[in-house]
Amino acid sequence: MDLLISLDADSNVGLQNQIRQKLVEAILSGVLPVGQRLLSSRKLAKKLNVARNTVVLAYNQLIDEGFIVSRERSGLFVDEQILNGRLDIYQEPKETADVQQRWQQKIKISDIGKGDFIWPGDWQKHPYPFIDGKFDTSLYPVSQWQEASRLAFGYLQTTQLEVESDADDAMLIEEIRTKILPRRGINARREEILITAGSQHALYLLANLLSDKKTRVAMEDPGSSALRNCLALTRCQIHPQPIDEHGLLINEQLNDCQLIFVSPSHQQPTAVTMPMVRRQQLIEMAKQQDQLIIEDDSECERNYFGNPNPAIRSLDTDDRVIYVSALPKALAPGLGLGFIVAAPQLIAEARRLRRLMVGNPPKSNQRTAAFFISLGHYDAFMMRINKIFSDRWTALRDALNHYLPQSILTIPNQGGTAFWVKCPPQISVSELVQKAAKQGILIEPVEDYYFDKKYFLKKNVSPCFRMGVTSLKENSIREGVDKLAKLIRELSVNQIKTLDQSAQKPLTKNEIFEQLAGASLICKTVYGEPCTIELRADGKMLGRAGHAGDDYDQGRWWIENDLWFRQWNQWAYAEQAGFYITIEDHKICWFNQKGRLVDTAIIQYVATENSKLV
Repeated sequence: MDLLISLDADSNVGLQNQIRQKLVEAILSGVLPVGQRLLSSRKLAKKLNVARNTVVLAYNQLIDEGFIVSRERSGLFVDEQILNGRLDIYQEPKETADVQQRWQQKIKISDIGKGDFIWPGDWQKHPYPFIDGKFDTSLYPVSQWQEASRLAFGYLQTTQLEVESDADDAMLIEEIRTKILPRRGINARREEILITAGSQHALYLLANLLSDKKTRVAMEDPGSSALRNCLALTRCQIHPQPIDEHGLLINEQLNDCQLIFVSPSHQQPTAVTMPMVRRQQLIEMAKQQDQLIIEDDSECERNYFGNPNPAIRSLDTDDRVIYVSALPKALAPGLGLGFIVAAPQLIAEARRLRRLMVGNPPKSNQRTAAFFISLGHYDAFMMRINKIFSDRWTALRDALNHYLPQSILTIPNQGGTAFWVKCPPQISVSELVQKAAKQGILIEPVEDYYFDKKYFLKKNVSPCFRMGVTSLKENSIREGVDKLAKLIRELSVNQIKTLDQSAQKPLTKNEIFEQLAGASLICKTVYGEPCTIELRADGKMLGRAGHAGDDYDQGRWWIENDLWFRQWNQWAYAEQAGFYITIEDHKICWFNQKGRLVDTAIIQYVATENSKLV
């Protein structure tokens, strides 16, 4: 039989393995029937334009695995025993309206998670995937994980460890207990730790153990849609508690809740950080109201400005805080290892429930992770990935500030891997998401994070979307934001103020110098921090941003043909740009050379002698 086999020279899978995969698929699907003679290695190699040895190795492997047999002087054949024990019962599906209706009636929870936003399966093919929680392949510590994996499999092959037991890997528990938890200020005994198949699995276990239809459970709003769906399965009474720039609001609305789910390090999904004072207020309220707190600390390592606050559990002296976290998914593709830290009684019940659901997270993964941590790879990996994410996060922040200063306002935060972005009120986010995707830009709509999507879409005056940095490299961020900014301007073309619409005429060269020499300009960045720019009469320019003024730069300004020009040493990519200027009531407006409003600021004038200092 002349079987058509196509090989991909650019694939990560070698040619030998591609040939094996194609032949196995053809044999098991019946395309190559049992007893069928195969092409000789020489002929197949010539047909596929590969080395003969590549085909020989593939054939030898298939012989060892029992897919094909070699008959002396006759050639290679599909083994007649390979399909023994397999039943060919495939039938064309009969999809009728009656069948669909029957299953709709039988399935009891079909609406949970229905309609939630899902990233396209081919997101890697988009040049600007601003996705949070997906990872580009350059992040994976492949060689270090392979080393840990080899050690783990060697150990599991020689030990008497019962792989099927529901006991967690003792080495991983010890590594978490002595190396990961102390970084969050947590001291825990072995019996207080349970390994889970990721943080979402941990939250699902806790939701089912601690809530029923009589339980009132508070969660952040906006908050994790996955958590909301888990809670919905328990039929509990969900109370959506609002957040502000400091995270979950602590007020009397929480008094009648028995459980409170919170993500204090970087709130999911806005990335705001809960300050120490509010963490202590939450603990005190839980004591007074006899409540339990479930702390999701999965993003604890992502503070780029200042030291991270300790975990809420580390502040708890009454054993009311249940701690949930996970090893980073960027350690290995598909890795799901989380853990719960709680009272031994709760851990024992969670272990029993876990046994009914998924058994035990694979022992090979657990021991591999344990070796990865013990060898020092985890600390080195976290340092490397935090530096990468910090650089990407800063690059996205700076790009938003540069290309969309007048159109975008982000929520202030201390780090994380995503920005919650507010855009002009006339923008349709769903339209923006769709049109951006057609240009290779992936951004995330945020209505799924709200408890009442319809209310959010109807009442919210500031359309929002979300942009992450875990899935694209730093050198793609600026170009992606530039393209997104152009699209936003196109969608709001009739709403952006232009120079023709201004009540004031643009200043002339002499007027610009008279008005700006010695002035200070006061404005805010898109991420909500104050910015002050001092324009000296000699053409020097000094800028300070941030509440502590720690973001500092210098530059120069000048005037050409009634256009005000500026160039910073570092800010704004150190590129020069020229603008038309109007001033009214101490408010300065910058218009680009196409006449579109770019940014505004408030002018403050200082004493003349200060303005002329060099």
